[in-house]
Amino acid sequence: MSLLSVDVSQNGDIKNVDSSSSVFEMEEFDFSRLPDRPRTLNMERQRSFDERSLVDIPMGLSPLPPSRADNFNRVLDHLDSIFSPSRRSGLNTPRSHFGYEPHPMTAEAWETLRRSLVYFRGRPVGTIAALDNSEEKVNYDQVFVRDFVPSALAFLMNGEPEIVKNFILKTLRLQSWEKKIDRFQLGEGVMPASFKVLHDPVRNTETLIADFGESAIGRVAPVDSGFWWIILLRAYTKSTGDSSLAEMPECQKGMRLILSLCLSEGFNTFPTLLCADGCCMIDRRMGVYGYPIEIQALFFMALRCALVLLKQDAQGKDFIERVMKRLHALSYHMRNYFWLDLKQLNDIYRYKTEEYSHTAVNKFNVMPDSLPEWVFDFMPMHGGYFIGNVGPSKMDFRWFCLGNCIAILSSLATPEQATAIMDLIESRWEELVGDMPLKVCYPAIENHEWRIVTGCDPKNTRWSYHNGGSWPVLLWLLTAACIKTGRPQIARRAIELAEARLSKDGWPEYYDGKLGRYIGKQARRYQTWSISGYLVAKMMLEDPSHLGMVAHEEDKQLKPVLKRSSSWTF
Repeated sequence: MSLLSVDVSQNGDIKNVDSSSSVFEMEEFDFSRLPDRPRTLNMERQRSFDERSLVDIPMGLSPLPPSRADNFNRVLDHLDSIFSPSRRSGLNTPRSHFGYEPHPMTAEAWETLRRSLVYFRGRPVGTIAALDNSEEKVNYDQVFVRDFVPSALAFLMNGEPEIVKNFILKTLRLQSWEKKIDRFQLGEGVMPASFKVLHDPVRNTETLIADFGESAIGRVAPVDSGFWWIILLRAYTKSTGDSSLAEMPECQKGMRLILSLCLSEGFNTFPTLLCADGCCMIDRRMGVYGYPIEIQALFFMALRCALVLLKQDAQGKDFIERVMKRLHALSYHMRNYFWLDLKQLNDIYRYKTEEYSHTAVNKFNVMPDSLPEWVFDFMPMHGGYFIGNVGPSKMDFRWFCLGNCIAILSSLATPEQATAIMDLIESRWEELVGDMPLKVCYPAIENHEWRIVTGCDPKNTRWSYHNGGSWPVLLWLLTAACIKTGRPQIARRAIELAEARLSKDGWPEYYDGKLGRYIGKQARRYQTWSISGYLVAKMMLEDPSHLGMVAHEEDKQLKPVLKRSSSWTF
């Protein structure tokens, strides 16, 4: 394990952060489409650097017919060119700018979030995973890259970008460390899963310790950390209007190192990334080995972010070209082979097996008898989703929330598919939302299948933790997806459910049970990303322009030829 020691004086004071931000060129956006938005912004319409087109790579793809998602209810048709002005809300604002009376939970959430801040050399560099002191800390006293993302978004929306900048630079520094596990060296671009600051009051020093997987459950390196880092760098740039951080040689190199790992050539015939169990939010054995939807969606989103952040220099141009090619292949693969709706389900039900050559319809030799019984009742007449995994003779039909929400935000999902995903959530509200948003996956695996898939994991029993548990942090992803698809009423309904219990229950990490009625049996209280996820969801509803930090508009050149299905209305 690599260590870095620096002699510094201790300073626990919270610094005042300048909330001003510089506005850079952005496209004119019709805010009248957004609900309850009284202000009008007049901006010069100009093509921004975020609109770098993928048209340079010819694909010969036919466009889809117009979708009902393109009608008046679509909130954001130019998401990538939205600039979210720095604005204070929540704790520092007694009444919001858009007429919303702040919920009493908001002030409590901000106070708790600030108490979770971690300092290094007198500067805030992140937030710990949980403030719960009633249980053994294990690694909940560390700053996790994935956990910090909703905290970072909350600070950006509140006009406090300095914390996020410190985090980005500190994790970038950690990336450069030598990473060895049992005498085996990891790839140079791997980002840490987490880090912690050790204080030595005697020597008056602070030491950073990073975990690249050598201390994690199952000893798996985090594939998602690098993707979240790129996504957060783009969010910082969009929020502040300051591209100087992303243009730093160190940040450009950090992005290239991450991309080098993902875009490397090998034996794989798929554009998706082959990953082990435990490499993402579901960081224990849960049968997601192969091509999990969460990683593929984050991969796609990180590629889109990198495309607009990479400089057009000699090194950057090479990576830009590779990214563009991979985006085309990845979007085609995911939209065709991971997508499931009623028509596709019926096609799989009638699959022939042992087909050979490029003319095969059942390309992955999936056995129709492997279709689980629950999926026939779960699939509504109008709706669809990206399934959990696709590989040789394998289709994991489970619903995974994070992957589907990220697919909407990144425009991996076409407008028609995004609408179908929201239709599914509304149709299956009790199963996916219940009494506490939001199921991390559905359904739970149990009995003999649970023993085989999880290795008899006592934490991932049915309807608990990763195995069908309800995670409040997912509220911000659902809210963002709802706003992008013009369905904010869905988000409001979910937030009201959370507000009824979340604070009273002590901001748990997760909930158990089919409907999420019970505080998780091993859930930590005052879980930081449960708190920040709620704050981000609230601020996005108050000011939907914040969505521009994390959402991308559809690129017309990424439209593959898709078959019409009963879940789409034209």
